[in-house]
Amino acid sequence: MDRVFIEGLEVDTVIGAYDWERGIRQCLRLDLSFAWDNRPAAAGDDLSKALDYASVCARIQAFADVSQFQLVETFAERLAEVLMSEFHIPWLHLKLTKPGAVPAAKGVGVEIERGCR
Repeated sequence: MDRVFIEGLEVDTVIGAYDWERGIRQCLRLDLSFAWDNRPAAAGDDLSKALDYASVCARIQAFADVSQFQLVETFAERLAEVLMSEFHIPWLHLKLTKPGAVPAAKGVGVEIERGCR
């Protein structure tokens, strides 16, 4: 299985359950890996057959711009649904980190895997 990945993508969004979090934007860091058959794109050096990670990143940013979830779990789940549906991705692994959420930790968050490899 081929994989396309995006590491360390940072987006600002409204995220959190506390009142003070509802009026600010906070940074989330995303690491994603997608199952994708790269052979058709590579055979003809054809971008239209590749998973366009620039478009994926733009879609993630647009999603974060309008999201207002309380839980990182909800953000991750909904984002996975959007990406798999809109880009026809059969499988993905998503790691979402919320830096600074716990003062003693570099970051906290969730990892999810959806779809079939």
